Amino acid sequence: MAQDRQDAPLVRCIVAVSRTVADLDRTETFYRDALGFAAVAPPEPVPEPILAALGLAGTDARRLRMRLGGQMLAFLAFDPPGTPYPLAARANDPVFQHVAIPVRAMEPAAARLVAHHPAAISTHGPQALPPASGGVTAFKFRDPDGHPVELIHFPGGAPAARWQDAPGLFLGIDHSALAVTDLERALAVFRDALGFRVVQRGLNRGEAQARLDGLPDPEVDVLALEPAASRTLHLELLHYRRPAAPPSPPPYGPRDRATSRLVLAVRDLDAAADALDGAGCPVRRTGGVAYAEGPDCHGLLLVPAA
Repeated sequence: MAQDRQDAPLVRCIVAVSRTVADLDRTETFYRDALGFAAVAPPEPVPEPILAALGLAGTDARRLRMRLGGQMLAFLAFDPPGTPYPLAARANDPVFQHVAIPVRAMEPAAARLVAHHPAAISTHGPQALPPASGGVTAFKFRDPDGHPVELIHFPGGAPAARWQDAPGLFLGIDHSALAVTDLERALAVFRDALGFRVVQRGLNRGEAQARLDGLPDPEVDVLALEPAASRTLHLELLHYRRPAAPPSPPPYGPRDRATSRLVLAVRDLDAAADALDGAGCPVRRTGGVAYAEGPDCHGLLLVPAA
């Protein structure tokens, strides 16, 4: 059921992006030393309501939460682990979900990053996109488990203004971008069911975009969507018109390293779960949280807004 436009939006903010990893120590070292994150606390057991919502009640699992500025990543490690990140997955693959980290200056940020030898997605280093594609300079790479990450430098305007008071070289998390194969289906979930606002829409293509994505001759719809209470971190939808997305892989479960989850703070958990159910995303509810697989199996973990 589409959200009634007279109601307040169901999603207040994106609390965190959650990723499945193999080794929390390795993950902490990389995100701390290469990207400036700090652990919120030592690794801890994953709360049982979250495991139950994921369909993994009783599983041995630990969580590491790391913060950069006002935004957070939550890493989950399971024993036994699931499958590795698929080596053949590219930027147009439905499994693709990156987090974008704005930087004060690209050259020193990239230099600090490459000292830790990440696998690059982009070719020929950071890429300056034309004004029609936002005019940003960006570089995409993979963390130790294969999850994609983007460094991004905003040349000015409202995006840069949002980050001007953030300290340091790495400023926070601007957005998480999901590759989707059916744009209208994704909008039906995020905009119509959950109440995200579409605030920007563009079509990116050209040589710089090809180098940024590591793809031949891409043409990609890029939509920015904001939750009700926060402009960062926000959501981007990436819909590749070309190259065509590869065939859907076998489904991944939450313990597999290909999986990520948006952690969404909602004003009414039951209403949000009902909205997702009505949009064709079956929801598992337990212990005050709920979980669904959204478009192209991107995970959505619902928690009550504070």
